[in-house]
Amino acid sequence: MRIAFYGSSLLSSYWNGAATYYRGMLRDLHARGYRTTFYEPDAFDRQLHRDIDPPDWAEVVVYPATEEGLARVLAAAADADVVVKASGVGVFDDALVEGVMARARPDAIRIFWDVDAPATLAALRAGSEEPLRRTLPGLDAVFTYGGGPPVVDAYEGFGARRCVPIYNALDPATHHPVPPEARFGADLSFLANRLPDREARVERFFLDAAARLPGRAFLLGGNGWDGKPMPDNVRRIGHVGTRDHNAFNTSPLAVLNVARDSMAEVGYSPATRVFEAAGAGACLITDAWVGLELFLDAGTEVLVAHDGAEVAAHVAALTPERARAIGDAARARILRDHTYARRGAEVDAILKARRAERNAAALGTAR
Repeated sequence: MRIAFYGSSLLSSYWNGAATYYRGMLRDLHARGYRTTFYEPDAFDRQLHRDIDPPDWAEVVVYPATEEGLARVLAAAADADVVVKASGVGVFDDALVEGVMARARPDAIRIFWDVDAPATLAALRAGSEEPLRRTLPGLDAVFTYGGGPPVVDAYEGFGARRCVPIYNALDPATHHPVPPEARFGADLSFLANRLPDREARVERFFLDAAARLPGRAFLLGGNGWDGKPMPDNVRRIGHVGTRDHNAFNTSPLAVLNVARDSMAEVGYSPATRVFEAAGAGACLITDAWVGLELFLDAGTEVLVAHDGAEVAAHVAALTPERARAIGDAARARILRDHTYARRGAEVDAILKARRAERNAAALGTAR
């Protein structure tokens, strides 16, 4: 089947946390025989910060963020067997969600793929996502990369025929153990862009922990942190491209995951960083959130903290031997249960079942 996928960016992870997720999913679907064209706008300087070359497992069409560019990619939806509009493209989101679904062939499978369900659902409740709300009843399914039962119930309440969480995962071909690098050396490292609904939790879990351990080294990667007051033992290094994520994860004693406010409240929303870190065999410390046990076991495969004091206590007590044991256990669990091969199998089964339903209905009508 041919997929037309309209998303933020496949080629760049710059201010684009969904890039790893898109890459893992589409690479696996390609191996299953799907042929994807990914349409991404030339926006937010992402094309100046590409961190992969155009891949052989998807065709990438970069279009100008203009009305003319939009019209061109909307028309392309008519050529696909599966049409996917992702959330958070950042430009023309309303026009895209209605436009590509309206131009899809009558027999095409229509999917809305939400990579930030808490934000999208909040907008739907506030009435600021009317184009999506009008579109939902006509879609075959909504996929979300996190959320669990609360998100499924909410989407179905807004008229979605079906909502299925397709969680983040690991692509072992891209995220795996590598030798440590001195430039990423630290006792605790944290990688995340500065966002309004994450900042308070970063202060609580990361900066507070650093302040409690002035003799230990803390490393912060990601965009937007310049000008933010921090303890003297926190070193900022700015954007870290995906090519460096493995070394970023293998070099420190431990790495930290901090969910955004909305993700923590909804639960069942592991960030891509969780799987990247586990795939590299890193010792992960995470803030607590509902549903974590579906992915990693606390104490043996991940360390869980409820505030900065508990993060600091974990770091202070952690030995290299225990960190290695936790990282090894996490990697084994993720390789067993949470790879993109497993997620791709889920998507493949849903799409094939929906195609079979469509074919059966067409035969029944013909008779």
